[in-house]
Amino acid sequence: MKIHREGFPTIIIVCILLSAINWLNIYFTPFTLLHIIIAVISVVFLFLIFYFFRVPNRVVNLDDNKIIAPSDGKLVVIEKVFESEYLNEECTQLSIFMSPLNVHKQWYPVNGKVIYSKYHPGKYLVAWHPKSSTENERTTIVINAKVNDVKVLYRQIAGAVARRICNYAKEDTDVKQNQEAGFIKFGSRIDVLVPISASIKVSLNDKIVGGETILATI
Repeated sequence: MKIHREGFPTIIIVCILLSAINWLNIYFTPFTLLHIIIAVISVVFLFLIFYFFRVPNRVVNLDDNKIIAPSDGKLVVIEKVFESEYLNEECTQLSIFMSPLNVHKQWYPVNGKVIYSKYHPGKYLVAWHPKSSTENERTTIVINAKVNDVKVLYRQIAGAVARRICNYAKEDTDVKQNQEAGFIKFGSRIDVLVPISASIKVSLNDKIVGGETILATI
């Protein structure tokens, strides 16, 4: 199982803490059964940490006419919104909620050039809260797609548990759908805003697979 580089600091800290807990347990507690229970819990917890930071081996098919899902999760919002930070126009918003068990690596939704990338400090409302898109800690990235000068905006949004957003998008950089766009630690949300003219290919509550699911065509 390949582990994402963003996970190494967390894994090292967890290993140190679990080692200390188990050592203290063995040194100060005479009960063998308790030693076994703590050890089993530690192994399971460590496995879950490794599992969270896993990097799947996915073949992403590049297509200039398709907007692909930037992350795994569940589609929780499809609605028309007015985007006022950069696009200043009405768009269709597609929101993907990621549970702690989902892959948290992100892919670029379209092929094109990054024309806007900005970090916003903010609150840590639960990721499914309606105001999390505008009030939570987040990054906003806009890509100028290769087709018809279409602009696609996506946001990485921190949740109540997620406190670390890693954004790899840099302005004036050409990007492709098979490239890594970022990573969010623990439960979080991704908003993808596409033109009203785009043909939506997903439905509410669909299971979304990052780098594979086609959200819309342009």
